[in-house]
Amino acid sequence: MKRIVIGISGASGAILGIELLKAFQNLNDWETHLVISDTGEFTITEETSCTPEEVRSLADHVYSSDDLAAAISSGTFKTEGMVIVPCSMKTAAGIASGYSDNLLLRAADVTLKEGRKLILVARESPLSLIHLKNLELLAQCGAVILPPVVSFYTKPQTIQDIIDQIVGRVLNSLGIDSSLLKRWTPDE
Repeated sequence: MKRIVIGISGASGAILGIELLKAFQNLNDWETHLVISDTGEFTITEETSCTPEEVRSLADHVYSSDDLAAAISSGTFKTEGMVIVPCSMKTAAGIASGYSDNLLLRAADVTLKEGRKLILVARESPLSLIHLKNLELLAQCGAVILPPVVSFYTKPQTIQDIIDQIVGRVLNSLGIDSSLLKRWTPDE
């Protein structure tokens, strides 16, 4: 069984984390480990029709953001990597500075130090120079910066189409083929 850590921070776009968890439910060989920041819980409530409890029920294992002794806080706990979706600029700054004062940040720190894949679905606009420098540092450390950018070539008709494409891109970055991702196929 492959393990993936999924973090949901307080940035706008909580639905992306929810839909990623749902996508992993259809992958029998993957086990999900979820941590939601305090502001992530607030954003889930404000932006979606889900409760934090309903979101937690989508994961195989759930950890409190205060539990710095959780399994995912240790490099000896083997995972395929971590996705923070959405990733606030506060969370990016915490990871970039090594300030691991909660489990979300500690799990990301562990992911980087162990050389595992860390995908940050960075959510902010416009980006300040501070944001860009933090994201640049994280990319230099090996993180994949995957902002939730709309792919207009897919001709999305609904918000769900946009969400599916972004979730498909995250899965693709993990090496997982998914029907959610519409690939570029130019007319010849």
